[in-house]
Amino acid sequence: MLNNEKKMKRGKTLKRAMKFFVISAIAVLGYFGFLHMKIQESIHQQIPENADYLIILGARVKGSVPSLSLQYRIDKAAEYLTANKHTLVIVSGGKGPGEDISEAKAMQQGLIAQGIEEARIMMEDKSTTTYENIVFSKELIPDTAVLGLVVSNDFHIYRAVEIAKKEGLDLKGIPAKTPKVSLLKSYTREYLAITKYYLTELIGR
Repeated sequence: MLNNEKKMKRGKTLKRAMKFFVISAIAVLGYFGFLHMKIQESIHQQIPENADYLIILGARVKGSVPSLSLQYRIDKAAEYLTANKHTLVIVSGGKGPGEDISEAKAMQQGLIAQGIEEARIMMEDKSTTTYENIVFSKELIPDTAVLGLVVSNDFHIYRAVEIAKKEGLDLKGIPAKTPKVSLLKSYTREYLAITKYYLTELIGR
């Protein structure tokens, strides 16, 4: 009799645990689905022409060569700058481990190689995070500038725009491609980064 009662209790405990696991898994998947929806919304907005400025956010440089993620950002920015001759650009990114030059310098060189005049390029080469990208770049924005854009890989646009909004900048995003080889890794890391951002804002920076 006692053994049967113990088995029943174990069975109930196991059922509760399984129910909790299933509910938790559904909640996590739902949350990630929500984040993915916000990311997709941010990269499917109309990009205005003739912006006063755009900010390119830095990414890894391998020695002095832009990573593929950064090269896609440079290419997308150069495309816009070529079509909009009066738009200024702020290249934002410091020098990290394994980088012989700053990310800003790599972007400057990449833009000049694609025909963008050096006089249109402003350098911000101290930042090490997306938050610092926005805050430090803000200091370089001309006082007369109104319409601004931010360039990054598609997975990164939502968080960048949200941080900018928090800092008083109303930016639209220009999404560059994300390398296929790093799609899963990039999006997974970004879900966690957005979650960290939400929690930071919730408890105060």
